[in-house]
Amino acid sequence: MPAYMYRVGYTAESWDAQVKKTTNRQEAIAPAVKSLGGRILSFYYAFGEDDVILIAQMPDNKAAAALALAAAAGGALSHITTTPLMTVAEGMTAMRQAKRARYVPPAS
Repeated sequence: MPAYMYRVGYTAESWDAQVKKTTNRQEAIAPAVKSLGGRILSFYYAFGEDDVILIAQMPDNKAAAALALAAAAGGALSHITTTPLMTVAEGMTAMRQAKRARYVPPAS
């Protein structure tokens, strides 16, 4: 099953609510992931631009997008970015396929 990385930022209001009533957000998001046929591989809080990094396996791009849309529609996020991930084997296959590409770069 394909893997996806979700980079999430919370709004100030969302952080305020979480500080006032602390809940396990991994447990909170798990039913949504499962309802779309996916499973959480890892969930991390982060410093910097993103507040949460979620790695999840999802059945396909549509399910991956549905999770992002549902989370964004809730109003607690300042941003969410979804990145499809490839295994090392998939990346190596892509590199081998790139050899066959007939791409011509622009001339300088």
